[in-house]
Amino acid sequence: MSRGYKLGKRNEQQEETRQRIVEATIALHQAVGGLNTTISAIAEHAGVERATVYRHFPDERALLQACTGHYLAEHQPPQPSAWEPIEDAEERLRTALAEIYAYHRSTEPMSARAASDLLLMPILREVLAPMFSYWRQVREVLVDPWRAGGTEGVLLAAAIGHAIAFQTWQSLARQQGLDDAQAVALMVRMVSCVAHF
Repeated sequence: MSRGYKLGKRNEQQEETRQRIVEATIALHQAVGGLNTTISAIAEHAGVERATVYRHFPDERALLQACTGHYLAEHQPPQPSAWEPIEDAEERLRTALAEIYAYHRSTEPMSARAASDLLLMPILREVLAPMFSYWRQVREVLVDPWRAGGTEGVLLAAAIGHAIAFQTWQSLARQQGLDDAQAVALMVRMVSCVAHF
């Protein structure tokens, strides 16, 4: 057996181990939250030793970045560029919210855990900075066709930012009992009222 083959096999096994650690961490974060996920629990769930977890991920940031990257690769959010050709402001918002709310529904367990962990895990806020940037971009794409400026523009951006938020969808779907179509209709009406106020 050649040295190159052995190295290739070893690299493959290390990548499989790394992947098991990432998937174990994601499962635990979704089940009990990041704050309650220990390295010991990750190691047990992945079927490895604690030292193996640290060998692959020397600190919390490296582990969180790997998990976030993997989770988002499997749960890609809607692409704002797909809505830009829709010129009518209400239609663009309606189309976007339907996709956004479907995304929130499909990622609800993880999003709910992350929302509560953000308050107590400053490092999570740093790791999720690209997602915050993504949601700002979504808001800007949805604000643009309303062509509002000044105070009206500020209020409109706030209304749209509120409409696209996971917590808004969760409140409408879980506390108020609306289905996604009803939630979309309500938020489009709310934003339209703000725009024409």
